[in-house]
Amino acid sequence: MTTAQKSLTDRAAWKALETHSKAIRNLHLRQIFVDDPGRDERLTAEASGLFLDYSKNRVTNETLSLLLKLAEESGLRERIDAMFRGDKINITENRAVLHVALRTPKGKSIVVDGKDVVPDVHEVLDRMAEFSNKIRSGAWTGHTGKRIRNIVNIGIGGSDLGPVMAYEALRHYSDRNLTFRFVSNVDGTDFAEATRDLDPAETLFIVSSKTFTTLETMTNAQTARAWSLKGLGGDEKAVARHFVAVSTNAKEVTKFGIDTANMFGFWDWVGGRYSMDSAIGLSTMIAVGPEGFRAMLDGFHQMDEHFRATPFERNLPVLMALLTIWYTDFFGSETVAILPYDQYLKRFPAYLQQLTMESNGKSIRLDGQRVNYDTSPVYWGEPGTNGQHSFYQLIHQGTRLIPCDLIGFCQSLNPLGDHHDYLMSNVFAQAEALAFGKTAEQVKAEGTADWLVPHRTFEGNRPSNTILADRLTPQVLGTLIALYEHNVFTQGVIWGIDSFDQWGVELGKVLAQRIIPELKASGEPELHHDGSTNALIRRYRQHKAK
Repeated sequence: MTTAQKSLTDRAAWKALETHSKAIRNLHLRQIFVDDPGRDERLTAEASGLFLDYSKNRVTNETLSLLLKLAEESGLRERIDAMFRGDKINITENRAVLHVALRTPKGKSIVVDGKDVVPDVHEVLDRMAEFSNKIRSGAWTGHTGKRIRNIVNIGIGGSDLGPVMAYEALRHYSDRNLTFRFVSNVDGTDFAEATRDLDPAETLFIVSSKTFTTLETMTNAQTARAWSLKGLGGDEKAVARHFVAVSTNAKEVTKFGIDTANMFGFWDWVGGRYSMDSAIGLSTMIAVGPEGFRAMLDGFHQMDEHFRATPFERNLPVLMALLTIWYTDFFGSETVAILPYDQYLKRFPAYLQQLTMESNGKSIRLDGQRVNYDTSPVYWGEPGTNGQHSFYQLIHQGTRLIPCDLIGFCQSLNPLGDHHDYLMSNVFAQAEALAFGKTAEQVKAEGTADWLVPHRTFEGNRPSNTILADRLTPQVLGTLIALYEHNVFTQGVIWGIDSFDQWGVELGKVLAQRIIPELKASGEPELHHDGSTNALIRRYRQHKAK
């Protein structure tokens, strides 16, 4: 058995970390900063416009050394090289994992199954750019000759979360003559509200489904088709002017009424949650323009190269991943809070939920054995300062250890008076308060009554990372997303799991397909579920008919 194949808990670094974690468990960040006065400068790293301060973590030099050793013993370097080479590291689906190819510049080469995929990537990007320019310039018109003014992206999962997050994040750079809406939920309310105030003659739908068979997406697409035809006089030819597809199923796309010249493909080596910089990002390109989209791709690529080539001790994604493993597996931490101090990043935590938990929410190792350690924590969060007035209470004074990533920008895209100074003061203040808290002695010195002192004491010793950039640009957004992509990859390598399949989403979908005809049946169906499910189905059928 090679080192990389050893069970994680059998590795020397893991055993050393177990011993070390017990020795420093009660060491407070106040004392850590006293003992290591230079850590505020030393425990920082910078790459591609992102600055990471990880000094407010409950780690010493020995902790970091052991964590880096764990990465080496886990074969991280070999796994990084394998991914960038195009090896089929998604073993349960026998696929390469090559979202990095989506942002590889022209002239470079990545070969999969004997074929250089980079030219194919740029052929799609060029077609996307041509189409986007037609929409943005008004050259593309709808069936009645009216200019397209509304773009509705229909998808789910990675086909929705990435585009809607990117649109919100880059709204400052978007074409304000265009309206963008996003429909994902099969709940009819989602479609109804997204289109309520739109004119079908001015509306273009982007239907994103690789197979063009995804239940939620195609249900919404068919509803969109009927809505469009109703508003356009029922002429079937109208579909081709108001719908485009992001798919690989030319037969179903044609059957729907979409011209395959307006079908934009992607590849099975791109996972849905890693696809926002592929054709899935067509709505993003229309919003910010091809130049803005390519700037975002450049940001992705810069972080890819940093991750691929930088020594682990200065490697931002590796450091962040190791810290997550430290708290998850040695401190029992169950969640990570993502706290962006920029309103444009309001959907970033939701985007990261799929990226992190669909990737590493696994309990079976690559060798088919069950893990005997914790894997992905729950990722969650809201923009600051809103979150400070809701859940920060729990982070500061609750019983759970919740590591936090605070994300801020030195320059506002909308400078209004003192707003940005007030905003950023909270970034720094929250990180300080989390780390150092407020002692009972400090509270007493303020003249607080003895009985009230415990309530106003802050334990501190709550870890956080602070990530800073100059300003939120398309390039910086790409860099930030890639930072978390490679963070997730590193975690998965060390945990020895397949971060690129998602079998956990399948069972419920299969059972739903079985239940659909039972809900729609005209007569009483014969049910063969468990007693609870049978009773719920009968109750639903009884009440929906009222």
